[in-house]
Amino acid sequence: MIIGDIADGLTRGVETTVKTVSGVFFEPVVRLGVTGLSRAGKTVFITSLVANLINRGRMPGLRAAAEGRIDAVWLQPQPDDTVPRFDFEAHLDAMTGTSLIWPESTKGISELRLSFRVRPSGLLSGLTGPQTIHLDIVDYPGEWLLDLSLLETDFRGWSDAVFKRFGDRQEMKGYQNLLAATDPAASLEEPQAKALAAAYTEALNALRNAGLSDCTPGRFLLPGDLKGSPVLTFAPLPPGSAPRRSLAREFERRFEAYKREVVKPFFREHFARIDRQVVLVDMLGAIHAGPQAVEDMRQAMAGILSAFRPGRNAFLSQIFLGKRVEKILFAATKADHLHQTQHGALTAIAEAMLQQARARADFAGAETSAMSLAALRTTTEDTVSKDGRELNVVKGRLLSSGKPVAMYPGQLPNDPSKLLEPARNGADQWLDADYSIMSFAPQDVSLKPGDGPPHIRLDRAAEFLIGDRLR
Repeated sequence: MIIGDIADGLTRGVETTVKTVSGVFFEPVVRLGVTGLSRAGKTVFITSLVANLINRGRMPGLRAAAEGRIDAVWLQPQPDDTVPRFDFEAHLDAMTGTSLIWPESTKGISELRLSFRVRPSGLLSGLTGPQTIHLDIVDYPGEWLLDLSLLETDFRGWSDAVFKRFGDRQEMKGYQNLLAATDPAASLEEPQAKALAAAYTEALNALRNAGLSDCTPGRFLLPGDLKGSPVLTFAPLPPGSAPRRSLAREFERRFEAYKREVVKPFFREHFARIDRQVVLVDMLGAIHAGPQAVEDMRQAMAGILSAFRPGRNAFLSQIFLGKRVEKILFAATKADHLHQTQHGALTAIAEAMLQQARARADFAGAETSAMSLAALRTTTEDTVSKDGRELNVVKGRLLSSGKPVAMYPGQLPNDPSKLLEPARNGADQWLDADYSIMSFAPQDVSLKPGDGPPHIRLDRAAEFLIGDRLR
């Protein structure tokens, strides 16, 4: 352990102690981390959650709201002055205003503080008055959380894992062709290094577009102000010698610099302060993409869970210092793309995938749950006749053209193993089914006073994540 790590640990211990004391004597604060795997709808989730907590007419599953104990909810300035504010108002206007478009995805970390005035329940209700509870929502890209796995490997191990998982895929062909013309043991030439990093970044984006989840390093996809810097100018290489001043040796050095200068600061400064966590996953998108995408998502979920079990990672053990995330929710989004008769099957798949991820990560500690939801409902349900069959469909407006359509996406199996087993066994495609998806635009709805945007099970998600702190 180096002096810097000891100092970080001591600082984290003081912060934890101060938070504990403040929670007892002053106004308690809950920090909710919200992240999502590729195209899971993180911005929409946060926007709709905040809007529905402020206007709780559609939140019967949140116990404190159903019991009428929440007197008021309002936005406040966030406590972290150096973190960008989540642009709630602009995102809500995009979703529910005249334009009816999806808000732009956030490219980095942002934050929002929501404050509750709540009357306690039970024996305390007659002894104390309303209390104020603050909810700090921390929004960050899922790609950053997946970078945790890099802390437990070196450049050689990471390169081998990349080629094992993706080496034969079409999306990697351009990078493989460029690599075939490269001698990693030759002297470093910066234009060549940049070309390799650019080709690998292009491959990562293509893999993500194909429905795969665990695409690292995450900052290659969301570089921000690091774009073009040496810390993002490396790529996986095949086994071989790495003499001094060679391309291979420099890529090894930059990989370690990425872990030290990019990954560790995020976990130390933001992740270690989170109390509750929701991870959004586009389960339907993965199923549509095929068995490999489903298996990749399962492995990504296992990798995410390992971030909440710091005992096996010395760095995380130092920054947590006994603190732990209390609850983790894996939420399969876009449930509105299915008729309600299939919601149970989607939830069962998410629960089975979580169970397998828990076993793979050797995880214990936080309370975990899985559910299916839609943070903003974009469809209505109907039953139509086709070829003598009654089909349960959803109706919505296509994002691309605005044209109204009815969609039957296929029948999800009631037994999750029908999907998860072929995925784990490396199947190329589903043998007995074809699953379809469409991109729907937000609905044109008139919100009544006191109502937030329409959703599916967002209230139950809120109850799991923060309900116990509102009692």
